[in-house]
Amino acid sequence: MYRIYIIEDEEAIASAIKNNLEKWGFEVKCAEDFRSITEEFSAFSPQLVLMDIGLPFFNGFYWCSEIRRLSKVPVVFLSSAADNMNIVMAMNMGGDDFIAKPFDISVLMAKIQAVLRRTYDFGAAPGLIRHKGAILNISDASLTYNSERIDLTKNEYRILLTLLENKGKVVSRELLMDRLWETDSFVDENTLSVNVSRLRKKLEGAGLNDFIRTKSGLGYMVE
Repeated sequence: MYRIYIIEDEEAIASAIKNNLEKWGFEVKCAEDFRSITEEFSAFSPQLVLMDIGLPFFNGFYWCSEIRRLSKVPVVFLSSAADNMNIVMAMNMGGDDFIAKPFDISVLMAKIQAVLRRTYDFGAAPGLIRHKGAILNISDASLTYNSERIDLTKNEYRILLTLLENKGKVVSRELLMDRLWETDSFVDENTLSVNVSRLRKKLEGAGLNDFIRTKSGLGYMVE
């Protein structure tokens, strides 16, 4: 099930889109606090964002650029200001498509499905690894737990992904260092230890205690 976040301040439009998306089986959230879009985005961790341009406080271009600091999730702009300047600006700010208002709901659904297919391997469900309430989203390298987004560095994400891919098995330090080398990072024994320690502190800070266990002389594992 894909999650879609609607950032639209006209309640009637947002509600109509939400109702139609839910009929198609999507999980949908409409923006509630237009001062805290990135916080709501991080908590919901959507696979697609529908973004109006004219919004209270800050416009859609601003929020798209802020979301791009956090994620590569596709952003589809919806706006009645469909002149060439706004369309070009939307694409330059990181948008993936632009739909002019007013629009036919069937056209909107077709556009959304096309963007999801392009982004997530032609309709395959987005890669989610769930364990003990934590959700690692492979599509945007995000980790959420109890609706809280846990920011991971590139190395921390690689470590956690490798451990979760091998749940119930001990993963050697050598394998973890090999996986980190794939990110073009210089990794030695000490660097790995530091990264694992920082990752554990982040997990514990979110309430995930003893998520990663050390197997003395062997490596690490997620049980």
